[in-house]
Amino acid sequence: MEQNEAAPLPLLVVDGANVVGSVPDGWWRDRRGAAERLRDALVAVAGRGVPDRPGPLEVVLVLEGAARGVAGLPQVRVVEAGGSGDDRIVELVRAARAEHPERACLVVTADRELRARVGSLGAAVTGPRSVRP
Repeated sequence: MEQNEAAPLPLLVVDGANVVGSVPDGWWRDRRGAAERLRDALVAVAGRGVPDRPGPLEVVLVLEGAARGVAGLPQVRVVEAGGSGDDRIVELVRAARAEHPERACLVVTADRELRARVGSLGAAVTGPRSVRP
């Protein structure tokens, strides 16, 4: 690493469908609106961090299905999954680790299979409550 090159911020990848679905607040009536509310809540997370991982963080929200079409914000990058959101999350973690092997990566999901997949790539995992307002 060059002397003037800053280390990248820790990466927080959020499984949008899993986090939105973790609270039965009527999200199924307006999936895109629910995704927008989550994106907005993640702005604060980008600055303050999550338990055991203080901010600032680079936050990526992965959306799929009817939740697609949500615009990103300067503090929250939105990535749409063309197919499986889980597969897209794994791709993001794999790419981040390949580019900067020492970079901390944290995935927010309660999905057991996804937790195992990203864990095998060296990412840490936390549950949806860590990013809920």
